[in-house]
Amino acid sequence: MKASLRKRFVKKVKRRVPWVGHIVNDEKIAGDLNVPSHNVRIQAWEGSICLTCRGSRMLCGKPVCPAIVKLYSFIKTKKAADSNQMYGSSPPGIFVGRIGYPYVYAGPLVPPVLGDTSILDAPEQWLGKTFDEIIRFRTSLVRGKFRVNVKKPFQNRRFQEKTLEVALSKAPVYTEVAFKKKPSDKFFFDGTVQPMGPSAMLRKMNVGNFKTDSRIEKAYADGDLKAESAVLDLYLNGVPVSGIQRAFSVGAFGLKNERRMVPTRWSITAVDSTISRSLIENEVKGKPTINEYRVYEYSYLGNRFMVLLTPSSWKYEWIEAWYPGTVWNPAARDIAMGGDWEGYRGRTTYASIGGCYYAVRLAAAEFLAKERRQAGVIAMREIHPSFITPLGVWINRECVREAFRKDGERFDNLTDAMTHIGSRFALGLKHWVASSVLLKDALYQERLTKYL
Repeated sequence: MKASLRKRFVKKVKRRVPWVGHIVNDEKIAGDLNVPSHNVRIQAWEGSICLTCRGSRMLCGKPVCPAIVKLYSFIKTKKAADSNQMYGSSPPGIFVGRIGYPYVYAGPLVPPVLGDTSILDAPEQWLGKTFDEIIRFRTSLVRGKFRVNVKKPFQNRRFQEKTLEVALSKAPVYTEVAFKKKPSDKFFFDGTVQPMGPSAMLRKMNVGNFKTDSRIEKAYADGDLKAESAVLDLYLNGVPVSGIQRAFSVGAFGLKNERRMVPTRWSITAVDSTISRSLIENEVKGKPTINEYRVYEYSYLGNRFMVLLTPSSWKYEWIEAWYPGTVWNPAARDIAMGGDWEGYRGRTTYASIGGCYYAVRLAAAEFLAKERRQAGVIAMREIHPSFITPLGVWINRECVREAFRKDGERFDNLTDAMTHIGSRFALGLKHWVASSVLLKDALYQERLTKYL
């Protein structure tokens, strides 16, 4: 299959994925969409096969219909949260938006249920779960919103302080909210942050029985501790990355007079980047290099991850291949490929391919730091149409972490390692090489050591 090859990733479509707007708006009718005998009025994009399929024939090649999966989750959540007020156990979870920055919407994520809801906002525990389970986890969370200036969050102290209490908790928090209007009927699916359910503007908010994580509380109480140092200290003390990202987003870290909220999308990447850069500089560089080529692999939800480690000083590259019919390449006939890289000295600009670059870099840095070794890292991801909806960058970090937990294949030379990689990917090896800076360098660049 012909591939579109570029040195840098070019987004071919707008990152906007409506839940089932292209199918039907009436939930009662849409609930029967998977029964082809029903006479359903359907709105479809020009050229869409949804009208012919109606969620029953799987003409798109996906194992389940993305619209139906999201629709059923919506119906369940809508019935439970169809009111101007609600109470439940926040996992804990919060969200800070970015639209209109620095004036954004922020607030708690609350499911309409009580009990142990911690898994709903703990991506470290999601690996191995099905699409249905993950979407159900996230769409059951109703997002309460209040308007806030991220640079002056305490101006909206009434909601900000309670949202902070939720973010700092180590266990689910009883949360009672009253909305100005009933929650909306829109879901949020994005490639960086985890999916979320309906949202509504807050009129009132109360929290109770929150149990603050003492490690995060200590960082919050230290007004002389810089945010970067707080992030690293918490990571080394065993706080999950998702927990650090949550507290970072709500403005819990940094010098006392300089604290501010950070949009959740940015906080995820900031924490991944901060931790991975520290590990690379302090635990990877300067260590002995590995003495063979290694290949690690893991497949999950229509994604195949392959990581090649080479016997060299630190360098890193992340490459993705999106097949036609996938989320970010829905209508094209060609495979969309792209990536970005860094050498031993790192990079000074934001990776063109986005937050997934830093999520995978963290997983690779963790592994090498644990082994106390140094290597070149070339991580690759092949995305097939069975990956039906974006779930957030966590899937990249957790899948590469899982790949490193498995016994990798070891080779004496690059040719054998590349042959193995080529046998595991559906896409031809030549396309991966053509899209990669580091692979071309390793295969074709003459080395002085050759003549020694």
